[in-house]
Amino acid sequence: MNDERSNASEEREEKKPVSTEHVNLKDGNEVFFKIKRGTALKKLMETYCERQGKNMAAVRFLVDGERIQPTQSPEDLDMEDGDTIEVMM
Repeated sequence: MNDERSNASEEREEKKPVSTEHVNLKDGNEVFFKIKRGTALKKLMETYCERQGKNMAAVRFLVDGERIQPTQSPEDLDMEDGDTIEVMM
């Protein structure tokens, strides 16, 4: 019985926690978002536009000068903690 419990706790310890990264959005001001590496950036883009009162179709989001798509994730773009997404209106 004790062996079963210790095996169960070992299995829990082996599971890797989901990585959460900080992503900065820059439009003259910096806005910080916490997002999981595998999450589509659409959520972040929509939330940003909502807070700014902007239409998402009128805003461009760039990483390293390249436009990003809502279906891409930080993992797809090889982004790291603290990377910045530029916002052009």
